[in-house]
Amino acid sequence: MSVKKIKRDVVVIGGGPAGLAAAISARKQGARDVLLLERGQVLGGILNQCIHDGFGLHRFKEALSGPEYAQRFIDELNALAIEVMLNTMVLSLSAEKRLVASSRQGLMEIDAGSVILAMGCRERTAGAIMLPGTRPTGVYTAGVAQNLINLQNIMVGNEAVILGSGDIGLIMARRLVLEGARVKGVYEILPYASGLPRNIRQCLEDYGIPLHLSTTVVEIHGGRRLSGVTVAKVDQARRPIPGSEEFIPCDTLLLSVGLIPENELSRQAGVEIHQVTGGAVVDDTLMTTVPGIFSCGNVLQVHDVVDDVSEEAEIAGSYAALYAMGEMRPFESYIQMRPGKGVRYVLPHKVSGQLDFVLSARVSGPVDNKAIVIRDQDGKGILRKKKIKMHPAVMLRIKVEKDRLKGVQSLVVGVEG
Repeated sequence: MSVKKIKRDVVVIGGGPAGLAAAISARKQGARDVLLLERGQVLGGILNQCIHDGFGLHRFKEALSGPEYAQRFIDELNALAIEVMLNTMVLSLSAEKRLVASSRQGLMEIDAGSVILAMGCRERTAGAIMLPGTRPTGVYTAGVAQNLINLQNIMVGNEAVILGSGDIGLIMARRLVLEGARVKGVYEILPYASGLPRNIRQCLEDYGIPLHLSTTVVEIHGGRRLSGVTVAKVDQARRPIPGSEEFIPCDTLLLSVGLIPENELSRQAGVEIHQVTGGAVVDDTLMTTVPGIFSCGNVLQVHDVVDDVSEEAEIAGSYAALYAMGEMRPFESYIQMRPGKGVRYVLPHKVSGQLDFVLSARVSGPVDNKAIVIRDQDGKGILRKKKIKMHPAVMLRIKVEKDRLKGVQSLVVGVEG
């Protein structure tokens, strides 16, 4: 079988919100040959099935639906005449930035000046969380149910239970009610909700859907079709408390139990993966540990707001273009960053000290009237941001100016009073 060989300055893998913004940014930065590869039939990624509004509030100052938000970028992409290949699956990626992709036209080998990883993430399934019980029909991840209802006009059930309080699960709780189903409740193993506070209000409280914290599903029941689930309270170690079990009759169970960045290609190329985020280890240009390979969006860290995905992707696109044009190379030394007290992770993981950058972080648990504080190796405060409320569901994004980093060797980001 013959393999078509081509060269491009910048190759973007993924045509969702991150890939779209990254490709546009790379072209605007001056990259001549930008190629976007998308395995689906259309651009937009997961946004196409998100027909609710709330997208673009920060970027466009409007409440757009997912397809409307994506179309803004698709229109700009088309206006810039950026090359797009749909129905194209990337099969392999090497550290030398060589890709092998498959499409209806056959196999292609692509040599890239730089590569931007924008593959997004996937949902955890019942098997991934080892949910015990039978395996009847009626058990869906929240995103699959969203696709069936919103894009295929297929109703998934009449009486539903939702496990996990992630944003997709909260949005689907409301969607099911609007379609005439009864949602028995949302059950969250943590002592706090894992979705955005606005979604708790708009999707649960406004529709009278109960939220049960420190509670989880301990068994699935049913033959061919789901007949119910057993839920139980959990202790501080998240172990079911004997005697707290309750059977909930239902024909549908939606799982909203977390997202996993799609980093199989990243690992194949030798990119170092961070243990907490599940995404690549990156510097302040969003370049990974493999020179010339950049990462952004949900494949780098799972976001809660698509506007932040676009902003992050534009940073990756800009630096990827500079790298491809020979105007940027990896820095000779870095300031290492790590999370401190009350912080789950920080990103980027290392910074050059020569660039302004945006710090992303998530706190370990809900806190009120505290501050995010960045300190250097000597304990000196570099930056302090007071926050009335901080929640693990809400990503913190803080701009840090390079002038604050003179003489700094390492940084710790923590929560302080």
